[in-house]
Amino acid sequence: MVDLSACQGGQMGVHVKKRSVVWGKMDGHKRRGIRYLFMAIPFMVFIFAFSYAPLLGWYYAFADYKVGQFYTDAKFVGMKNFIRLFQDDQIIRVLRNTLAMSLLNLAASPLPVAFAIMLNEIRGKRTQKVVQTVATLPNFISWIVVFGVAFTVFSAHGLFNQILGMLHLPTSPGGLIADGEHVWGFQLALSIWKNLGWDSIIYLAAITGIDAELYDAAKVDGANKLQLIRHITIPGIMPTFLVLLLLSISNLLSNGFEQYYVFWSSMVSDRIEVLDYYVYKIAFRAGLYSYSIVIGMLKSVVSIFMLGLVNWISKKVRGYSLI
Repeated sequence: MVDLSACQGGQMGVHVKKRSVVWGKMDGHKRRGIRYLFMAIPFMVFIFAFSYAPLLGWYYAFADYKVGQFYTDAKFVGMKNFIRLFQDDQIIRVLRNTLAMSLLNLAASPLPVAFAIMLNEIRGKRTQKVVQTVATLPNFISWIVVFGVAFTVFSAHGLFNQILGMLHLPTSPGGLIADGEHVWGFQLALSIWKNLGWDSIIYLAAITGIDAELYDAAKVDGANKLQLIRHITIPGIMPTFLVLLLLSISNLLSNGFEQYYVFWSSMVSDRIEVLDYYVYKIAFRAGLYSYSIVIGMLKSVVSIFMLGLVNWISKKVRGYSLI
């Protein structure tokens, strides 16, 4: 009798040997590339599951869907929800608020750069670490906690109004937290306070990547501290700043949800209601789930268009594109 197990084992050994020979013929670069590809597979699966698979929900934009229904039970209504978008008299106000807050944040984008430069100029390492830690900590504070602190300080009977009253200065009846006229500036100030230290980290990393010999050569030529910053530090981090600025421009319609959700009130609702909050309101408060998907689709399409636009601008101005 022929020993089949021995034959099969021999064939498997030949196959394994062939694979090992093929693997051995690959250069180190290709082998590293294959390893990195396998390492990236879990992240690719994650991105597909949470970024691309949910796009199947865009079907509900063409249906009269109610929360709890199975997708086959939703009545197909065609372009009805898209037509409602052009009939919505609130969408212009919401877009105004969204663009206003996004543009204000864009205007404040040089602040983390300035903070990173000043932080880098602190000579004492211990002092530098303390300042950086204190500035970064607000990023990890929940917006609920921020609202609680802001309410204590800036409400009608808060600390800020009391100080103004002691100085015989005019106060807001509802406090700064309920002042619709200054709500954009107030929310911008809170956003800067919360994100300044965290946003400066990437610029600090860019500064540490600048060749130290450039500073040494400039010092030999007699350059002072301000000249070093102006001619070496700022040009060195400018590419990083431009990339982040262009990416921020592509996300003009996405300025967050949590901040505006916790600070929303009837006194400031007309000016604080941004697109992300409006989508939540019409979906889960008004029950217009399908219509909220249409607005989400609008935001995605505009973001893709803006990304393509800034990519084209980057290619024209900087000589190479972002993507």
